Amino acid sequence: MTKVKLGKTDLWVNPIGLGTNAVGGHNLYPNLDEQVGIDLVKAAINHDMNFIDTAFIYGIGRSEELVGQAIKETGKRSEVVLATKGAQRIVDGKVEIDNSPEFMKQSVEASLKRLDTDYIDLYYIHNPDGKTPLYEAVGALQELKDAGKIRGIGTSNLTPAQLEEANKDGYVDVFQGEYNLLARGAENDFFPYTLEHNIAFIPFFPLAAGILAGKYNKNTKFPADDLRHNMPHLQGEAFVQNLEKVEVLHNIANEKDAEVASIVLAWYLTQDAITAVIPGAKNPEQVLKNQKTLDVTLTEDEIEEINRVFS
Repeated sequence: MTKVKLGKTDLWVNPIGLGTNAVGGHNLYPNLDEQVGIDLVKAAINHDMNFIDTAFIYGIGRSEELVGQAIKETGKRSEVVLATKGAQRIVDGKVEIDNSPEFMKQSVEASLKRLDTDYIDLYYIHNPDGKTPLYEAVGALQELKDAGKIRGIGTSNLTPAQLEEANKDGYVDVFQGEYNLLARGAENDFFPYTLEHNIAFIPFFPLAAGILAGKYNKNTKFPADDLRHNMPHLQGEAFVQNLEKVEVLHNIANEKDAEVASIVLAWYLTQDAITAVIPGAKNPEQVLKNQKTLDVTLTEDEIEEINRVFS
């Protein structure tokens, strides 16, 4: 399997990775089965999906614990590129963002313990706190990189100006930002900069809460307590129009005997700026379906048709 290099690092990953917010992310999803979460991480690793992405905020540390346990049970830690994120503390039940160098170092140490590992391959500043100079936070991570505790430095959820600030000393290796066929602003806002500075771009929200996986139809309703209930692209006329666009994906998927999600993920990987994608999964079966993306080859006409419909 051909792996890709993450920016300036020496980290090589399968271009289809795994996002694990549904592994122990009890604050994000109700009724999660932790054993299923462990099993899906193990399924990914045992099928050479070596890029595993988690974060402190997923279950307030619980996702990291379960991911670490799953990796240990596979016995393949050296084969895994393990990414996590931090910048939050919980104070009186509320989330506070802190990018101070001291706290970033504390966050890395805490993640190392939860993940039960001696090093973290890629550590992201998950959110900006709006007051700490971002290059100082990145500088703290560079110290940990020099010490061998992390191997790559990432940032996430920044504006273009904030990314430039964070990369003042050229230390940022990876940027994770929102990008999907329904939200393509990164093409103008981030891609030129990340390409110029050899920063890997990893999109989050790649399937736009499931609509780009072809899971919904015009009769789909989301309960009031469901996160999707208030997402604009899943409501009213916008929902109807987006479903019409997704029909194009269904047609291409049917012709290739592939999943709609695989068509979307394969399209992302045709973009020069995108190094890898990390779709989530809630069971091992979904993990293996996502991996089949690598069996999909889009023609130039199909690439252009998707680009046109979702422009």
